[in-house]
Amino acid sequence: QALLLVRNELPEQGLRLGALSGSCHRCLYRFLAFVPPSNGSLAEPGTVAVAVDTQHPLTLLVNGSAADTELCTIQYHFGEFGSYSLVVKTLSTSTTTVSCDLVINEGPINSYLPILFAFLVYKGILAVLIVGHLCMKIGPVRNWVYKKLSPRETDRLISSELGSPNTTDSINSDPSPRLWSTAPRQRLRSLDTFRGLSLIIMVFVNYGGGKYWFFKHESWNGLTVADLVFPWFVFIMGTSISLSLSSMLRWGISKWKVLGKILWRSFLLILLGIIVVNPNYCLGPLSWDNLRIPGVLQRLGFAYLVVAALELLFTRAEPGILETSCPTLQDILPYWPQWLFILMLEITWLCVTFLLPVPGCPRGYLGPGGIGDYGNYPNCTGGAAGYIDRLLLGEKHIYQHPSSSVIYQTTMPYDPEGILGTINTIVMAFLGLQAGKIILSYKDQHKRIMSRFVIWSTVMGVISAVLTKCSKEDGFIPINKNLWSISYVTTTSCFAFFLLLLMYYLVDVKRLWSGAPFFYPGMNSILVYIGHEVFEDYFPFKWKMQDSQSHAEHLTQNLTATTLWVIISYLLYRKRIFWKI
Repeated sequence: QALLLVRNELPEQGLRLGALSGSCHRCLYRFLAFVPPSNGSLAEPGTVAVAVDTQHPLTLLVNGSAADTELCTIQYHFGEFGSYSLVVKTLSTSTTTVSCDLVINEGPINSYLPILFAFLVYKGILAVLIVGHLCMKIGPVRNWVYKKLSPRETDRLISSELGSPNTTDSINSDPSPRLWSTAPRQRLRSLDTFRGLSLIIMVFVNYGGGKYWFFKHESWNGLTVADLVFPWFVFIMGTSISLSLSSMLRWGISKWKVLGKILWRSFLLILLGIIVVNPNYCLGPLSWDNLRIPGVLQRLGFAYLVVAALELLFTRAEPGILETSCPTLQDILPYWPQWLFILMLEITWLCVTFLLPVPGCPRGYLGPGGIGDYGNYPNCTGGAAGYIDRLLLGEKHIYQHPSSSVIYQTTMPYDPEGILGTINTIVMAFLGLQAGKIILSYKDQHKRIMSRFVIWSTVMGVISAVLTKCSKEDGFIPINKNLWSISYVTTTSCFAFFLLLLMYYLVDVKRLWSGAPFFYPGMNSILVYIGHEVFEDYFPFKWKMQDSQSHAEHLTQNLTATTLWVIISYLLYRKRIFWKI
């Protein structure tokens, strides 16, 4: 925020100050303050101090209180922690023309310096690790280190995953069964690396992201860094489903036993979300009166159940031998019933979203409510999606503080992990499943796998461009994380296919990168996610700060907490401790 001191030098009328955020689409002005008239006899102007937003450009509206007439408007992007004065006065005693002058009293700070400093610190740590790894390749240095360590510790050092993997990596260097490669049962490290990257960004964002706006969820339409990670996690979950089910069936496990595992894992994910993650036990024992039912793990569990069951129904033990009249589509055509089911799901989402009558709201409404759409639909937050959650779950059992409440001043509870959006979460997981089918169908054909990833990324990007008209607000279906709109799914899957392509090339094809440090939390994703939620308010993940308005302190605390979870996951990996459900 910034400080704005408003000085009213008009002797006869007070002022009403309103503000409109540049990110608030079709919004009403939000009232900020009333500024009293100046005291003419004492020549003292009326003054009032207000805090203004620095995240987006603001339009200030100054109205006279006498007839509520507009005196002036000013568009300005205030700087963080800057101090400004808005002086409202007449140009001269002989005229009634009003001028509004904005003066900078104290310049804003550069709030991005802590990010630069943190980047340099982590870059230095990385440089030290690389130098250490290179030194270990020098014979005398390696021998001296080995002499200082016990034989068992020497073996552990040799099989360390901190450096780049090479062709001599033994099966013991990875505790999990490997899926496929030229070596028997070799696990794709790029998948765990992708999962770990998504998880670590998610942890950092949930801890506060240094209180930077781009590490927070978008208020309504649009996309920030924080909006990418959950769909990426869903995507890679779908990819893992394809590979793991294929592996289990090749080992001769019956489909009924696999289905039992799917049902049990889905039940545990949903139960953990409701009982462990959602309640705040610091506020008292678990109470049904205000328990939030939807959540991240609940949505993951349900999406996993549907996509895994769908894949189990149609998968075979040897997907690579499926014959089709079009070899270039061998990862799609044999599974046309799955695509038909997903298409029916998407048609259901479209029909419910745009055709369901919602009391007091226009049909097909996708807006945030509140002061959006000029305040015409204040209680219509989320349209059909919000209405279904409030109707079926009850207002007290869904999220009470949606991201739209800050800019759009919404008062209705709305859950971004609600019922209707789960449909498109299933679609996202299915697109990840498609990535797994590509890996299995073109086994060991790296160029064909990567070219398929490029094609799918391009197709998803084109669909997004059509749905959104390459616009944040004016498309047919805008990108919206709260609604989990289909354009949000296609956009994030476009990035997901490209990111998976990049990691697959670097980690599994060229082996230029081991995947560290993201590989380790990717191997223990459920433990890290639940752990960071449960211990969020406890030291050393959180402590009392000297200045709660400092980006530097917030960033230090959030990066420390996130780094600790990476270290914990690495230590668990070295101890061969993995929490699987």
